[in-house]
This record gives sequence, C-alpha cells and structure tokens, in this order.
Amino acid sequence: MSFQNKTVVITGASRGIGKAMGLKLAAEGANIVIASKSVEENPKLGGTIFTAAAEMEAAGGKALAVQCDIRFEDQVQNVVDQAVAKFGGIDILINNASAINLTPTEQTEPKRFDLMYDINVRGTFMMSRACIPWLKKGTNAHILNLSPPINMDLKWFTNHLAYTISKYDMTMIALGLSSELKKYNVAANALWPRTTIATAAVNNLLGGEMLMKMSRTTDILADAAYFILSKPSTECTGNAFIDEAVLAAEGITDLSKYSVVPGAQLYTDLFV
Repeated sequence: MSFQNKTVVITGASRGIGKAMGLKLAAEGANIVIASKSVEENPKLGGTIFTAAAEMEAAGGKALAVQCDIRFEDQVQNVVDQAVAKFGGIDILINNASAINLTPTEQTEPKRFDLMYDINVRGTFMMSRACIPWLKKGTNAHILNLSPPINMDLKWFTNHLAYTISKYDMTMIALGLSSELKKYNVAANALWPRTTIATAAVNNLLGGEMLMKMSRTTDILADAAYFILSKPSTECTGNAFIDEAVLAAEGITDLSKYSVVPGAQLYTDLFV
C-alpha cells in the first residue's frame, strides 16, 4: 500500500518514537499531522512541533504542526479540524502520546494517576473517537496504539500498578475498536518494543546513559509501524504486535542496525 498523500495524525510526534514514525511515513510521501504540546524547546527533551514538521517536509512529506494536549477534547477536535481543512481527510491515527510513572500504589499520587489516565487512556480514546468519522472515509484506514500485549502475569502489576493498567487500557482500546470498526474496514492494532528504546523517557526517567546504550533506536518501531500500516486494513486488525515479530514476518531477522551501541547486550522492555 502506498502512503503517497495519505494523511497521518500522530500524537506525541515532536520527538522520540512518534517523530521517527512520522519521518518514515513522510519519506513515503505521507502528510503528517504532528499533534503535540511542545512549541518551545525543553533542553532535556529537545524538539518542538515546528522543528519536527520541518524535518518531515525535508524527508519528502507534507507536515502540519498543531499544538495539542490530548487531555482536552477541544484541542483534540482542533487537530482533527485542521487536518481535514489542510489535507481533506484522515487515513491513519497513531496514538503515541503517553505518560509514565513507575511507582507502587502508595507512592502514586492522585495527580500522577490522573495524568497517566488522562493521557494514556482518555486521550487515546478521545483522539480515536474524533478521528473515526474521517477514518471511515479514509483509504486503507488504520489506528495504531503504542501499547503492550496484555499479559496477566502478576509481575507486571506488582511494582507499577497504575502505569500497567493505563497501558493495558490503551491496548484494550485498540482491540475493542478493531471489532467495532471492522464493518467500516478500519483496522486497529497495538505495537510494543521487545527492548528498551533510546528516547528521552528512557534517558531521563528509567535508566540514564547506561540503559540508553542497552537500547535500540526508534527506527525499529518506525519500520514495524510502516509494515503494519502497509497491510490491508481488512486483514490486519485486532493484534497486539511486538516489533521484532513484525519484522521477522517480513523476513528481517538481522536487527543489529537498530542497536544504539553495536553488539551491546540489549535490555528487555517492560511487559515483554
């Protein structure tokens, strides 16, 4: 399936995984709508919606930068309205924006819990809801959530219950929409990495430079997303994918190019 002139809305696309996916699809001729909060650069995080848009246009696509905090439905609707006004519709939605807080229950303050639920769960749900009317009219329409396969092994709940249930909820949204929207030929899937990915979240919140060196680049998720979104929406839906398995299905088993440090031992991601 060609991405030429397809319109892709990506939340949290000013940096990291969302930006990498945008660059990959822009290089294939897609229109990328960058729905993120960053309009001024944070030195710890880097990048804004405007710098990301410039990079995506340089990669070969068209870009629209729209400041959006997905906790607020008026901002969500503004993204959809602007995307449709500029590009005429929406073909793909990537729900990438996410908040992480790996604390046990007693240490999870209400405001931290609310932030994760407002972004990961409510934001994903409301952005999907706002895009659905246009996805129904789209060409080979897909929704892709960045969330893990649901594994009820208690080890994933023991140390960070609030975060776990918020990410599993994102996957349940994808699975639920796959069934709800099947009759409209709109696919919905989830995607998650097998290893940690070198992003600001890993560097600043999880493990610093040491963990970054044991991680893969964002390109592996961008490539996996490309293959998922290339599939016919009538056939590829209702899955919770792991990046390695997606690439293996395409005959790609040498993943050495994705390592931040060639040959380094890789660190397995949460939920895998």
